[in-house]
Amino acid sequence: MNVIEKTIELGDGRSITIETGKLAKQADGAVVVKMGKTMLLATVVSAKNAKQDVDFLPLSVDYKEKFSALGRFPGGFMKREGRPSDYEILVCRIVDRALRPLFPSDYHADTFVSISLISVDANDMPDALAGLAASAAIAVSDIPFLEPISEVRVARVNGEFMINPNREQLAISDMEIMVAATKDNIMMVEGEMEEVSEAEMLEAIKVAHEAIKIQCQVQVELAEAVGNTKKREYCHEDSDEELRQLIVDKTYAKVLEVARLQNPNKHERSDSFAAVKEEFVAEYSEGKDASEIKMSLIGRYFHDVEKDAIREMVLEDRVRLDGRKTDEIRPIWSEIDYLPGAHGSAVFTRGETQSLTSVTLGTKLDEKMVDDVLFRGKEKFTLHYNFPPFSTGDARPSRGLSRREVGHGNLAHRALKNMLPDECPYAIRIVSDILESNGSSSMATVCAGTLALMDSGIQMKKPVTGIAMGLISTEGAEKYAILSDILGDEDHLGDMDFKVTGTRDGITATQMDIKVDGLPYEVLEQALMQARAGRLHILDKISETIAEPRQDLKDHAPRIVSLVIPKDMIGAVIGPGGKIIQEIQETSGAVIVIEEVDGKGHVDISANNREAIDIALGRIKGITAIPEVGTIYKGKVKSIVAFGAFVEVLPGKDGLLHISEIEHRRLNTVDEVLKEGDIVEVQLIGIDPKTGKLKLSRKVLLPKEAKN
Repeated sequence: MNVIEKTIELGDGRSITIETGKLAKQADGAVVVKMGKTMLLATVVSAKNAKQDVDFLPLSVDYKEKFSALGRFPGGFMKREGRPSDYEILVCRIVDRALRPLFPSDYHADTFVSISLISVDANDMPDALAGLAASAAIAVSDIPFLEPISEVRVARVNGEFMINPNREQLAISDMEIMVAATKDNIMMVEGEMEEVSEAEMLEAIKVAHEAIKIQCQVQVELAEAVGNTKKREYCHEDSDEELRQLIVDKTYAKVLEVARLQNPNKHERSDSFAAVKEEFVAEYSEGKDASEIKMSLIGRYFHDVEKDAIREMVLEDRVRLDGRKTDEIRPIWSEIDYLPGAHGSAVFTRGETQSLTSVTLGTKLDEKMVDDVLFRGKEKFTLHYNFPPFSTGDARPSRGLSRREVGHGNLAHRALKNMLPDECPYAIRIVSDILESNGSSSMATVCAGTLALMDSGIQMKKPVTGIAMGLISTEGAEKYAILSDILGDEDHLGDMDFKVTGTRDGITATQMDIKVDGLPYEVLEQALMQARAGRLHILDKISETIAEPRQDLKDHAPRIVSLVIPKDMIGAVIGPGGKIIQEIQETSGAVIVIEEVDGKGHVDISANNREAIDIALGRIKGITAIPEVGTIYKGKVKSIVAFGAFVEVLPGKDGLLHISEIEHRRLNTVDEVLKEGDIVEVQLIGIDPKTGKLKLSRKVLLPKEAKN
């Protein structure tokens, strides 16, 4: 074995070690990244040749956490790792988005990056090492790659920025973002914040970049030590310079003319561009055999013409495909309470992007159960994002959940979650169904989610809106245009997709992908400030629909009342085999959930009407009430014995009413006055200190008989 190691010092006593040459040596590249007890194995394999007529990079990134890494068994019947969890999918996306732009644009071979968590300290956050591991595996391979990248998490804890914090530190941070970059350029940013300013977010990105520069340099040194600085030769694209120039000459002016029509209708605009291409193909095909017509090359070169023409129009004319100015937001309309059966609902439409969103309120029984390697528990707030094919007019079936849907839903979830009330007894599920899409449906989900939450009566701290920003620039950003509320075409043909969500007072979440090198921080700052103006404009628009949350829930929404009881009373409320709690639920119609938290019993009582809650609440308060001497109770005679009667003064609590305490006169038998089932008023006159038995009296409440 020729094992090579490189070490990265984090400056706080921790270090990261990259090791290659020991494991998975038949892969094109393999490394083990270690930080303390946490270890990631990353491998990369790329086919030697590309498949025919493939004009893109078929890159697949997989991240898998082994339960054995933490000494745990997987859940379920099979006791085996199954499909990727949402968390694993999100890590895949973060790594993929950082790696993909760094492969040569003409490299089209099937490429597979696999990252496995093989050992872990439960307090570590291994996702922050996944990008470094993947890039290092490529660096030690012969796969063409422009330059190494790395990813770090930066969090602000007690006012100080930290690189790759642990779970305990992250729990008390007010800002955490994942940043991916090369030694010179920011590539990707994603994270959440508690209403931070644009300047604070930029500062965090800069702190992250300084740490990434060191990690990128270590990868260069690792590749040199391995001897894999020379990459494999490849030829994955046919080219025909004469055809390319012919397409430019014949179609560029026509494409530019179509673009300058500024048609706001996506499909009509697309049909107009397609007509230019079809006209060229018809003219070019005259007199040629079908085998001579290179449709794949025509498609690629025409796409380049379309991209260049649209970018020229934006940079030179300062107008966009749909006629808007660079900072102009598309028309917005919204509506709440659209779905009468939901607990809250909204329609949010911005241009040709539309979200129909619903809110469902539930109890603790409805909370999402999570059984990941590093997190085992429940989530009270879930957000699901659906992107059916018809939303873009595609004639294809919908086959399961895509990684994109998981990622977009997660961004909207992070945008909204910190604005939910701190004390909220409800499990909350938001579902956003995208009915139309032409740019930034995830940001439409944030806006529609805010509207639906306020419609449901959930008392949000502040409303949240979001906007997607774009960029079109020349090399080095000598000339550029920052675009607010981008179209799908502007996302595809542009240099940046920068999504920002927040309240009037600050940013709550962000996601950014940059596709060009050398973007100055000044441009990012300008984009953030332009995004803020757009967010506030959208906030004003949705405030016209609903300015603040409804003061009460919908009539058909579940009502929840919470109370805290002593720990030793939990068993009394539940009863033997659950007998008492089941009986309370049956007689009241309410649903009761009891949990022990911090040495106390937390009880949630839920029902669709107040009467049911009051009945259950009264029963539970009766069970958990502590009897006090001198208190008068109205109880039921449960049984009669020779020396007295047992009276139930509180649910499940009987006291002895001795025969001598029934009346002032002497009784021979109890049934002279009482029988089973009678309701009688008694006073608690004593509690046995040893047994806790209750002593009752009826006669103390009766007037004394006058003596003759």
